[in-house]
Amino acid sequence: MKQPLIVLTGPTAVGKTSLSIQLAKAIGGEIISADSMQVYRHMDIGSAKVTADEMEGVPHHLIDVLEPDQDFNVVTFQHMAKEALQGIYNRRRIPIIAGGTGFYIQALLYDIDFKENEDGSPVRRELEELAAREGEAAPAVLHAMLEEIDHESAARIHANNVKRVIRAIEYYRLTGRKISVHNQEERTKESPYDFLYYVVNTERPVLYARIDRRVDQMMENGLVEEVQTLKSMGCHRGQTSMQGLGYKEILDYLDGRCTLDEAVYVLKRDTRHFAKRQLTWFKRERDVRWLNLPDFGNDVSLVLDRIIEDCVGAGIVLQ
Repeated sequence: MKQPLIVLTGPTAVGKTSLSIQLAKAIGGEIISADSMQVYRHMDIGSAKVTADEMEGVPHHLIDVLEPDQDFNVVTFQHMAKEALQGIYNRRRIPIIAGGTGFYIQALLYDIDFKENEDGSPVRRELEELAAREGEAAPAVLHAMLEEIDHESAARIHANNVKRVIRAIEYYRLTGRKISVHNQEERTKESPYDFLYYVVNTERPVLYARIDRRVDQMMENGLVEEVQTLKSMGCHRGQTSMQGLGYKEILDYLDGRCTLDEAVYVLKRDTRHFAKRQLTWFKRERDVRWLNLPDFGNDVSLVLDRIIEDCVGAGIVLQ
């Protein structure tokens, strides 16, 4: 018998955090964060990390578990999330995966096998050395290399995600197969979980306005000071943590590469682009239930009622 699992995701700033907490309180759940930035300590403002007060007593996992100089990737997430899941099941609680990193969610939901590409190889080291030599041109150079061998992966992986681009090229060189084909085979596997997969969304102008307000609030809350503190701790743009939205832009400002107004403009623009890519990803996923807020009169309590109703119908929770 499969174990139950609820996924609650959507584009950045749509309101996932609050809804996931209310859902957890209603069904006796615990939350596993599927966010590539909230895993880091000392990175609270730029990651829009949920606060202890906002948690309202609901246990959260994979938040504040790594230092900024530690690497975090899909393999690490998958391992840590599985451990958290087992503990939640042992406590007879319902796990809720909440966050906007679609690739992480997919990896957990379908138990995607990454072992062929988990360990470093001479090929990867060669590509990493190439990236170091190319400097700022590295994303474009590597992405062009990927485009030549695997058009589908190049279309799905942003050029700035250099680590994923390198892994895709590495996989092809080591196996002679496109990683997009491998990933498609993994995606067609049956999930080991009895899951409900929700994507919360709203009208694009509303979402973009929420993103702009969130960035403005981050600035008011001290994002510049947070990044300055991280910089004084020795954090630098070469680290995975400092590649996150909100951090690399402010780092550019602190390094004198742009004005603060320019950094804020780029942060808002790139966050909107990120939200668009998130939605594109979710539209390609299987067995997704869309929760468009305007369909519920933008009443989050009605959205919550719908999810609970589905959970009861699926036997995940008892009425």
